[in-house]
Amino acid sequence: MKYRKKPVVIEAVQLLWSTWGEVCDFVGVGRLMDGNPQGCYVGPDGQALPEGENSTEMGLLIPTLEGFMLAREKDFIIKGVSGEFYPCKPDIFELTYEQV
Repeated sequence: MKYRKKPVVIEAVQLLWSTWGEVCDFVGVGRLMDGNPQGCYVGPDGQALPEGENSTEMGLLIPTLEGFMLAREKDFIIKGVSGEFYPCKPDIFELTYEQV
């Protein structure tokens, strides 16, 4: 059998430096404090680095139904149909969604 995804309108924000505050408000995490983002650094393996270790790439831990997932710069943060959040890679987002 084949199935087609039901059409549904979702809310999403792309994680960029210019949208950091918007993403923080959207998801309710990573608030800006004293002008500094509360995120995490991303290591060369694409994983969040332990506190105190630095890199050039910032990320944000997003609370999902499966626990915290790391969103990296340029990922889209999607609000699902039940109000849950999850990150989505830009190439998958572009193939799956179109702007309304």
